[in-house]
Amino acid sequence: MKFNGAGIIQLPKKLDRRGNLSVIEGINHIPFKIARTYWIYDVPGGEVRGGHAYRQNQEFIVALSGSFDVILDDGKERKTYSLNRSYYGLYVPRGMWRQMQNFSTNALALVLASIKFNPEDYIYDYALFKELANEARI
Repeated sequence: MKFNGAGIIQLPKKLDRRGNLSVIEGINHIPFKIARTYWIYDVPGGEVRGGHAYRQNQEFIVALSGSFDVILDDGKERKTYSLNRSYYGLYVPRGMWRQMQNFSTNALALVLASIKFNPEDYIYDYALFKELANEARI
């Protein structure tokens, strides 16, 4: 089920007795060209990551190992996605507030981004985010 364009995308799975394989190709499996890749790991218990929105950046988030929750907020409502399989991920369009929490031990989050790092693309102030979202300016 989509939430303002956000949603789970199942990735191809190649099942093999020697171990399974999944792949992500920009434009083919996710709706953007991949410009940056980063991962989040060794998150201490109870910590929260994210807590921001992007003006332009789109993301695709995969739990390569372990599990965690991604909370998306469009300025009016929130939806929680639990990621715990390496063959699907969460597409996060631009203009969504996102945070990640409830990381299991040894969780590994892979994040694919549509643009290179740009500090001016971030919105860290939730009140400003809500104002921009409600005025449809992001």
